[in-house]
Amino acid sequence: MFQILEARELTENIYLMVVEAKRVAKSCWPGQFVIVRMDDAGERIPLTICDYDREAGTVTIVFQGVGAETKRMAALRAGDSFRDFVGPLGCASELIAEDKEVLKQKKILFVAGGVGTAPVYPQVKWLHENGVAADVIVGAKTKELLILEDEMKAVAGNLYVTTNDGSYGRSGMVTQTIQDLVEKEGKTYDVCIAIGPMIMMKFVCKMTEQLHIPTVVSLNPIMVDGTGMCGACRVTVGGEVKFACVDGPEFDGHKVDFDQAMKRQQIYKTAEGRALLKLQEGDTHHGGCGNCGGDR
Repeated sequence: MFQILEARELTENIYLMVVEAKRVAKSCWPGQFVIVRMDDAGERIPLTICDYDREAGTVTIVFQGVGAETKRMAALRAGDSFRDFVGPLGCASELIAEDKEVLKQKKILFVAGGVGTAPVYPQVKWLHENGVAADVIVGAKTKELLILEDEMKAVAGNLYVTTNDGSYGRSGMVTQTIQDLVEKEGKTYDVCIAIGPMIMMKFVCKMTEQLHIPTVVSLNPIMVDGTGMCGACRVTVGGEVKFACVDGPEFDGHKVDFDQAMKRQQIYKTAEGRALLKLQEGDTHHGGCGNCGGDR
């Protein structure tokens, strides 16, 4: 059992939990995820790691109550436990493997939307701890839905907050702030990392492509099973079939077919849709990656 040491609501329907998981904390890196399960009858829920403390043996997760299982999770309190807490899974951020002195010369921009702020935070924190400053744009619909602002402010080189309704920070979408920083404020960037809703990442990539900024996106929003066997996170990247949970979750955003992925997401939600996708996609419906065993 994996005990919950802290549980709190960050904002309406978005929750943070600090979980005692020594083995996961010892070996995880920014960009990776865990699969949690409340009990023997519970569903497996993949969640990107928001933070970790190797000495304390804890891992922090942030999630939104969108389905029956995450609604049940939201009712857990400090002292309760998860039946399973599996990880780390997926590939770590590509930044981790880069030479730190090279990283210090790069101008890096992170763009976080909504709950996507949670997986952005550990990457920015890791860079900060290694002497690398990064600019961060955090977007939310309203001021009330903004999360982890103080935590992000402590590790970001420059933090730009934007709200769709203009109730706080800059007004408008994150794409407008990207454009303003480059075209009006003279900023230049070597790479952009965007994490948030699929539609947000799609339009961030459209903007950065116009501005000639290489962009990495995290496709954790489309993961369901987290092992590559359910086929939910099947996506086309540069004309090749990939699975977000085993090949990613990070990919070259300018090569991701977002329209196909979002349409597929909607179809996958129903049993009839899943049957149709299985018929259409054949052997590559799940396990087509060859890494997870789902093709056997």
